[in-house]
Amino acid sequence: MPPAPMQRMKRKDSIIHWSAIARRHPSAFLLVAQFISLILYAVFERNANGRVVLSTAGVLVLVLVVWVIRRSPRILWISWVVVVPVFVLSPLSVLFANPTLVIVSSVMEAALYFYATGSLIAYMMGDDRVTADELFAAAATFTLLAWGFAFLFLACQTWQPASFDLDIVAGNPLTFHELLYFSFNLLSATGLGDIAPRTPTARLLAMLEQFVGVAYIAVVVSRLIGLTIVRERQRYVAQKRRGRK
Repeated sequence: MPPAPMQRMKRKDSIIHWSAIARRHPSAFLLVAQFISLILYAVFERNANGRVVLSTAGVLVLVLVVWVIRRSPRILWISWVVVVPVFVLSPLSVLFANPTLVIVSSVMEAALYFYATGSLIAYMMGDDRVTADELFAAAATFTLLAWGFAFLFLACQTWQPASFDLDIVAGNPLTFHELLYFSFNLLSATGLGDIAPRTPTARLLAMLEQFVGVAYIAVVVSRLIGLTIVRERQRYVAQKRRGRK
């Protein structure tokens, strides 16, 4: 076979291979995209020319969130009611520094992330088997929760500018990357303490995220661990029985 047709066949096989992986593990792609977004926020958030990069990355993550929702148990009309406003408002909130627009967009994005979280949890709790994609979904769900609360913190800070303090710059508004860092601290119960909520609304949101983080680990993660232990025990017993025969 000539080189050119062979190269086309290899490219086609590669596309089919990655397409099959994407269908089997959509949660893994979402997880990778979110970690890439973390890096982009750290690099570009304080750069005036980086808003386009962050906006593009945000839209990509939203597309993957919608994809994961469509792959999981859900009510379709709720998906569209939440998704359509987010796709419209998210880029506008980046381009225009209007407080009302930022608040509405942030609350809608939080709602989308929480809805995706519920869809993934329903997907993970839907059977008694632990697949590779469900493990990716467990990690992606954790990041979805952190993102959702970070958007709520952003809405809270826009509404009440003195909601949060960072030790080294007390009194200044926090960036979204700093709010996301605070959200991961609360959700994981790390409690580093360099960012503090100052208003009753901010403290209420912080307490709610702490409760959600503990409940997620206690219910979802412990269930996945328990099912994994049961599966390995059953496999071990089956191997012993085959060995006796």
